[in-house]
Amino acid sequence: MISSIFGRTKPINYIIVQTFLFLFYWLVHFFLFNRVYGPKQLVVQTLVLGLLLSSFFVVNFIVKRNKMTETNSFTILFFTLLMVIFPETLTDNGAVLCNFFLLLTIRRLISMRSLKNIRFKIFDASLWVMFSTLFYDWAILYLLVVFMAIYIYEPKNFRNWLVPFAAIFAMFMMSYAFLILTNNQEYIAEHYQFSIKFDARYYLNWINSSKLIIYTIVVFILSVLAFLKLGKPGVGKIVTTRLIIFYFIIGLIINIFVSSEELHPILLTFFPTAVLLTNYIESIKRPNIKEIVLIFSIFIPVIVFLSSMILK
Repeated sequence: MISSIFGRTKPINYIIVQTFLFLFYWLVHFFLFNRVYGPKQLVVQTLVLGLLLSSFFVVNFIVKRNKMTETNSFTILFFTLLMVIFPETLTDNGAVLCNFFLLLTIRRLISMRSLKNIRFKIFDASLWVMFSTLFYDWAILYLLVVFMAIYIYEPKNFRNWLVPFAAIFAMFMMSYAFLILTNNQEYIAEHYQFSIKFDARYYLNWINSSKLIIYTIVVFILSVLAFLKLGKPGVGKIVTTRLIIFYFIIGLIINIFVSSEELHPILLTFFPTAVLLTNYIESIKRPNIKEIVLIFSIFIPVIVFLSSMILK
């Protein structure tokens, strides 16, 4: 049933996923976390939701254009289910906006494997990373993913290594010009502090810590399985897999640095996890086993979410 719906790319899949997420977003805000918004705040939250829904089209474009998965909609399904497991991420506007720009970053980096317009793609990716830092200063660590992509695809051209610094300078000039016009020059010094906001109370909460530990273990297992599977046919997908796993690791590091009751950068790791989950589902050849795994993949997030509501 599930594989017959999401096993193909149909417009109905987007309608199902985005309708669910639209309703789920407001459920989380108004009922799970009891948020109250005025008219202006409601407009802001609606715009954030619009950008979140747009992220699904970016995710789908990345995996289809670069043939990271087969022709199905499992990636956007898992991307949604991860939000059900971690509903608190939907209350962090900074994480939603940062994640959108980082998706644009990884889109350009993965497309570098065509070896066409390398420098333009490096510049674009670096610029999107710098835009993402406007919401999480530690997102600047994703420049390491840019440098890793350079090392993987075209490391011998020295000028490639200088391109990210040109993007940083361009972003600084644009930002500073805007801040001068708005008379808010102190923003850069106030925002880019790169302080580690480790909140022990957040991790001492057994619900938060257990979800994060299990989540990390599952992704680790999926990564190992991915390399075992891709190691036999050659290096086709293995380079891209390395890149998205490194992307996941950077997101996990940022999550450790700044997670609290208000900040939830774990959202930044959802894209690579959704891709790895999709690759695992695709590796299951027996239809009945695949269907059972898909049922459990939906059933477990729902149980986790309902448990969170009961224990809240």
